[in-house]
Amino acid sequence: MTAEPGTAPAPLAAPGPARRTRPRTLRRAGWTPWLYLAPALAVLGALLVYPIYQLGLISFLEYTQAQVSGGEPTSFQGLANYTALFSDSQFWSVLLATVVFAAACVVSTLAVGCSLAVLLTRVRALPRLALMLAALGAWATPAITGSTVWMFLFDPDFGPVNRVLGLGDHSWTYGRYSAFLLVLLEVVWCSFPFVMVTVYAGIRAIPGEVLEAAALDGASQWRIWRSVMVPMLRPILTVVTIQSVIWDFKVFTQIYVMTNGGGIAGQNLVLNVYAYQKAFASSQYSLGSAIGVVMLLILLAATLVYLRLLRRQGEEL
Repeated sequence: MTAEPGTAPAPLAAPGPARRTRPRTLRRAGWTPWLYLAPALAVLGALLVYPIYQLGLISFLEYTQAQVSGGEPTSFQGLANYTALFSDSQFWSVLLATVVFAAACVVSTLAVGCSLAVLLTRVRALPRLALMLAALGAWATPAITGSTVWMFLFDPDFGPVNRVLGLGDHSWTYGRYSAFLLVLLEVVWCSFPFVMVTVYAGIRAIPGEVLEAAALDGASQWRIWRSVMVPMLRPILTVVTIQSVIWDFKVFTQIYVMTNGGGIAGQNLVLNVYAYQKAFASSQYSLGSAIGVVMLLILLAATLVYLRLLRRQGEEL
């Protein structure tokens, strides 16, 4: 309906309550995911927040066997435990060995797991089922059982590996690097199935048309993996990498069992075993707690840096 000449047009009606209710609806929708996550967050808070609080609290106290046996708590010591820890040259050597060992385990686990995941997509049903069952069997084996089996395989007197390789009575746990290599093989053996199964599921979710188009364009299998699969699998690779970093950085059972508590003169110590020796073998619970806090901060920093790098790469792509 048009206005008559010489008259002012009628003013438009105000939107009214619709404009005012939209932000409120968005705010309600923003709280909905947190309501669903609340039970899980409550359980995680009970299982993680309180132990971390206790760990940090003990690291600032002089907590010894007397307090464990029911003695009165000691006074607040401040940063004395951290000062003693950082002034210990053995701590820095153990930290360096832990970082190098964990990095080698993570890279090896990802390489083996991703390679076998690609292999699963190219074999028939029966070999794929056999490989999956074997991998899941290794994954389900307890760490102490797997470590004992690997110790028998590489035993200098009765182990079949030395007999096959003709090494005689060579002891793999006597040398520092050979002992770390033996533990690394066991860690990769019990860790790669998680990477393999997860990456295999991600590969199966990639549309077949994308891979066929890359193959028709003349891309090699390596180029397809590097330029097509890896960008599409980035969220999955992020999860398995972070999980591997956390697991391998805090390895304890394999080192403790296979090197008899850290090797000859502590040559195969990692931070977890070092913290155990300080806390339980020497009854220096405060110092052991300080090592645990340092490990927690290192893992948090490594995870945040890795996520930031991945986010930056995603923005550049």
